[in-house]
Amino acid sequence: MAAQQLLLLLPLPPPSRTFSKPLSSPPIPFPGLRLSSSAYAARRRDLLRSLRCGMRRSDLVADLELAKDKQWQGRRPNGIFWILLLNVGIYVADHLFQIEHIKAMYLYHAFPTWFQFVTSTFCHANWNHLSSNLFFVYIFGKLVEEEEGSFALWMSYILTGAGSNLISWLVLPTSSVSLGASGAVFGLFTISVLVKMSWDWRKILEVLILGQFVVDKVMEAARATTVTGHSLQVNNIAHLSGALIGAALVLMINRIPFPSDGDSPKSSKDTREKRS
Repeated sequence: MAAQQLLLLLPLPPPSRTFSKPLSSPPIPFPGLRLSSSAYAARRRDLLRSLRCGMRRSDLVADLELAKDKQWQGRRPNGIFWILLLNVGIYVADHLFQIEHIKAMYLYHAFPTWFQFVTSTFCHANWNHLSSNLFFVYIFGKLVEEEEGSFALWMSYILTGAGSNLISWLVLPTSSVSLGASGAVFGLFTISVLVKMSWDWRKILEVLILGQFVVDKVMEAARATTVTGHSLQVNNIAHLSGALIGAALVLMINRIPFPSDGDSPKSSKDTREKRS
């Protein structure tokens, strides 16, 4: 009896936590729809895949931003700096090293050579002549390059400069010698204004107010030098003809259709409107 009483006083072991009934399956996302195990597994894989794609979305955005930055870096204006470097290099070779062959690049109205109409736009009589012209070449040339590209900048510089020299050769005396980039300066100035010009009344007001001031300053600083006899004279004919040739180039380009490469029709329409 004593042994039985001691056994009764011992604490009972804790009940077992095992269950004979199996656990219920996870809740089905759509209660009204019964899915088989394979269909449910496939749906679960799709859900996990979409979550992974969502987690990688930030990386995708970062890659797109990086590609955009690289594209912008590739569009940085470089042509204008090559034009400036070429002008400075020819000036150094002409006035510091005094290379005689550079004189053959001047435009001699008495016996011109075809390449002198172009090469004389890179030659200058003195440092003031060079610095004043290159200042405006940089300002207006950079605007043209940012808007139209490096090739358009080079073609605008060469065509306006050579065209102004051609008109000067036709008008000025045969004893003249022309050199300087101000014909190209006025051409680039006209092109930079017209490519950004629109029929918005605000743009027209800006041109009316600021146009005369800018033209006066450019006329005062930019110089196309013509040597007549033993004196240096400002070639205003090159100024006017360079501006007219620049305007003619813009009008001609606006009449040429430019199909966009891989762009939508909307982007082509925006490009045409921007040119008008």
